[in-house]
Amino acid sequence: MRFTWFFLFGLFLIPNIAFGDGPTDNLADKVRPVPPPGLKLAADDIAELTKGVAALGNEIDDLRKALAKEETLLEFLPDVQIFYNAVYYALKYNEFHAPGEVAVARKLLKQGHDRAKNLRDGKTPWNTATGLIVRGYLSKIDGSVQPYGILVPDNYKAGAATKHRLDLWWHGRGEKLSELSFVEGRQKDKGQFTPAGAFVLHPYGRYCNANHFAGEIDTFEAIAHARKYYPIDVNRIVARGFSMGGAACWNFAVHYPGLWAAAAPGAGFSETPDFLRVFQNEIIKPNAWQKKLLHWYDCTDWAENLYNLPTVAYSGELDKQKQAADIMAVAMKKEGLDLVHIIGPKTGHSYHPEAKITINKLIDPIVEKGRDTLPKKVRFTTYTLRYNRMAWLRVDGLKEHWERARVEAEIVNNSELKVTTSNVTALTLGLPPGSLLEKNQPTIVVDGQKVLGSAVATGKSWLNHFRQVNGKWQTVPTDTSDTLAKRHGLQGPIDDAFMDSFVMVKPTGQPMNAKAGKWVASEFAHAVDHWRRQFRGELKPINDADLDDATIEKSNLILWGDPQSNKVLAKIIAKLPIRWDAKGVVVGTQTYAGENQLPVLIYPNPLNPKKYVVLNSGFTFREYDYLNNARQIPRLPDWAVLDINQPRTSQQAAGITAAGFFDESWQVPAGK
Repeated sequence: MRFTWFFLFGLFLIPNIAFGDGPTDNLADKVRPVPPPGLKLAADDIAELTKGVAALGNEIDDLRKALAKEETLLEFLPDVQIFYNAVYYALKYNEFHAPGEVAVARKLLKQGHDRAKNLRDGKTPWNTATGLIVRGYLSKIDGSVQPYGILVPDNYKAGAATKHRLDLWWHGRGEKLSELSFVEGRQKDKGQFTPAGAFVLHPYGRYCNANHFAGEIDTFEAIAHARKYYPIDVNRIVARGFSMGGAACWNFAVHYPGLWAAAAPGAGFSETPDFLRVFQNEIIKPNAWQKKLLHWYDCTDWAENLYNLPTVAYSGELDKQKQAADIMAVAMKKEGLDLVHIIGPKTGHSYHPEAKITINKLIDPIVEKGRDTLPKKVRFTTYTLRYNRMAWLRVDGLKEHWERARVEAEIVNNSELKVTTSNVTALTLGLPPGSLLEKNQPTIVVDGQKVLGSAVATGKSWLNHFRQVNGKWQTVPTDTSDTLAKRHGLQGPIDDAFMDSFVMVKPTGQPMNAKAGKWVASEFAHAVDHWRRQFRGELKPINDADLDDATIEKSNLILWGDPQSNKVLAKIIAKLPIRWDAKGVVVGTQTYAGENQLPVLIYPNPLNPKKYVVLNSGFTFREYDYLNNARQIPRLPDWAVLDINQPRTSQQAAGITAAGFFDESWQVPAGK
């Protein structure tokens, strides 16, 4: 048995993929549908399943009413709804992809009825069962019920105080991975790795989007749901995945390095440009703002963050997707880090049996020890405040988004905090009770400047916020300022609005011009349809006249139309950093005249600056990008002016006249 080993420096501190069909998937004017159309079912089967879906739907509606005052039982209703959704969606959207799935649908409907009966009787036996269990939760993003699978270990005893290890397993690419096939599969297959005594959580990831955007949030919502019902040890969570799931693992490892005890990515991709060149024979030529957006999911740019996260990568020797770990190893080497890379000899796109044993021998002792929750030294890179945490460090402000920002922070002699930064304007340091700080008044040095912080109180946590004021670091009372500024969860670009609660708001008035009105109506329909296809939620748009204060308070608003046709947009247009009327669009010093010019943008909502407003855009990657997961990245920055005279394509909604980012104060940069 032969392995190639590369050893990790600094061990301190979530089904297989198939990308594209080769050259035909590089033809933007000839794009096959994803997901593909399903099989034609017999009329009798359609009638039977339609009747069964209706019956289960009625049972769920009755249960919701019967349990309205039984909150502890009502919260289990999504565990019933996942069975209804699986069959309902397959019927409605023509997603039966194999002859045997009709029988699967019958089985799932029965399971749904069985759970419904138990719930009506006040029982939830699946909540205490061991083995392969499917669960569901209500997503904050769009109100949809999303499924996940969990392997509950045999030694689990409900009510016991024992905390268990949790392994996350992100699945590979599956263009036919409907809810029906996922729910069925998660009751049959335990997966590649099943450590003794461990829970293994299988996120659905909202289908086949490489766990990007809403697919990324799905993992955290599934973890939160599982932790509510199972005794998960948050210090022993392992990030794992293979193929598309390996790509997900790289993403979660570098963006959330302080959450996991270890990471074990297998194959997949870790960035976009070189992977597409190697795997798809596609050469991309991004412009300036497109290059900046590549930073979001190009994990090579974030390689330094593995300094605090033990990582063991795997590749088959003959697998093209070995490129992912190879390029990460190069990126880590530039940061003074070495990657542990296990290579299965003469192996393609799969795990070599002996490699799995070796990986477990490396990972299991690390996980048994648990993550280092209080490393003496942390190194952290970010390009956006979307990702801003590592252990006891949080970045709260940047000089410029999408340029590299770094922080290196160290606890010296248990009495001094030494911090060096670049491209950072605000940060928070927070240590738990009984931390490494022993001195009552610790010395704090940020970029060579001594800063006065609060004293350490025995038995209490220590939390200090720091901000640059007139070029000097100062202690400040809060992590945010009163002025409008980019901050975590409110930093753009457009796709960021779809990673939290959002609602589509339709116009009810007459548009400024018929051409724009027609484009808006068509693009709105596309956004709703493709949200369902790629992120598996049925949106419930509301009319502008029906928008209420509660929705404004809790949701990002996706406004469609123009200041004449959309009442909400008419209220806020004067408070946006652009001007738009029948004559054209003005952005900064530039005027884009003509009725064919239409703006899209993201901005803090003037009606509720804690949430976003987006104009005339859904998520920004499109049909061509569905064919290869490495293409599923943000395709527009904070704002763009579209030329709707240019036709919609499989790559963009219209021609792009201009596009760019707002500055850190959410304004058009001077001179633009």
